[in-house]
Amino acid sequence: MTNQKQPIVPQRADPWVYRHTDGYYYFTGSVPGYQTIELRRAKGLTDLAAAQPVTIWHAPASGPMSQLIWAPELHYLDGAWYIYFAASDDAKERNARHHHRIFVLRNRNADPLTQEWETLGQVVTPQDSFSLDATVFTHQGAHYLVWAQLTPATRTSSDLYIAQLADPVTLATAPIMLSMPEYEWEKSIYPVNEGPAVIVHGGKVLLTYSANATDEHYAMGLLWADAASDLLNAYSWHKSKTPVFTSSAAHSLYGPGHNSFTTSPDGQTDILIYHARPYDNAHLQGGFLGNPDRHAYAQTFTWAADGLPVFGAPGDN
Repeated sequence: MTNQKQPIVPQRADPWVYRHTDGYYYFTGSVPGYQTIELRRAKGLTDLAAAQPVTIWHAPASGPMSQLIWAPELHYLDGAWYIYFAASDDAKERNARHHHRIFVLRNRNADPLTQEWETLGQVVTPQDSFSLDATVFTHQGAHYLVWAQLTPATRTSSDLYIAQLADPVTLATAPIMLSMPEYEWEKSIYPVNEGPAVIVHGGKVLLTYSANATDEHYAMGLLWADAASDLLNAYSWHKSKTPVFTSSAAHSLYGPGHNSFTTSPDGQTDILIYHARPYDNAHLQGGFLGNPDRHAYAQTFTWAADGLPVFGAPGDN
């Protein structure tokens, strides 16, 4: 008999939680149908499921932001709200591949649930190729962007890159590749590194990411660098050879990943937010994209003596 863990928000993949200074947890994620971006908020993580979702943006009927709206993230930078997300075009003659690029919305209102969002445009990278899953973090006064992008030379689906930002939509430095799928657990079905998320703890900048196909093979990996090092030097970063968060048959949670980080209201306990399916690929219906049953979950985690996170298994708490 498995122990069924309750999601904090059902049917929301790529979950992003941000706890603001107003005491609210703000939540967004990929909405089934992939045509809208929504936000919701609550004072407690377990209250998010019942919180009223507010659609703050809808994809246009055509153009580069019209299809497959994926993985929105809400960030508060320099007094304004930003949402980073991936979208594809509507070029039917080229639909053998997705054509995702990274786009940014901004809201200068104190309340991000207002409808005052403006489109800033695309984050343009030197290499014009499939790009998605952008996240932003601030370290030592500088804003950094980390994202997943197809690199034709590596023959993989996506690799992880980092660059410093000049402003929320413009790169200030050349992209540096941090990771590509190299170990069997990252590429046994599809060679993918995606879904980066950053947490700074104990003198380290730690970057989790997700790898492989979006079924039970999906798992989380870990990169880390010394907080005092040059984060734009690939040699500053270390990579775990083994995954740090994998499917749990005991708790019926499969394909955990595309995570974010938050804390308890008092800031004393670190919390991992992730999505997973409550069944494996043998019971999957509707295909990976058409199936809505990737739910958002939360669980606390601790830190080992070496300063690396100890996530345990999905459903442990």
